[in-house]
Amino acid sequence: MEIWLNPACSKCRTAVAELEAAGTDYTVRRYLDDPPTAEELRDVVARLGLEPWDVARATEAREAGIDLPREPGAREDWLAALAAHPRAIQRPILTASDGTTVIGRDADALGRVISRG
Repeated sequence: MEIWLNPACSKCRTAVAELEAAGTDYTVRRYLDDPPTAEELRDVVARLGLEPWDVARATEAREAGIDLPREPGAREDWLAALAAHPRAIQRPILTASDGTTVIGRDADALGRVISRG
């Protein structure tokens, strides 16, 4: 299991506590210190079944000056912008060893990924 997190985020701390409680082995990626590349983000959004703009935090994206159309033609621009401004990425993002990936902001999402280890 891998978790992309910001340790200052309460949802991230909750996700880590749930992983610990379940006894799940995991690695941490502090994505603000080690930002994902556009390619890594492309892979994550594909596994999530979402578009890049769906994983953007609206306020942080606006603050970063990300003002792109939410349409397929802008997909690569979104990926590049999120890679350049990782604070604008939703968190936490968890990926199980089988590739199951969720944005772990609620108990249901966390349960889906924890059950897959």
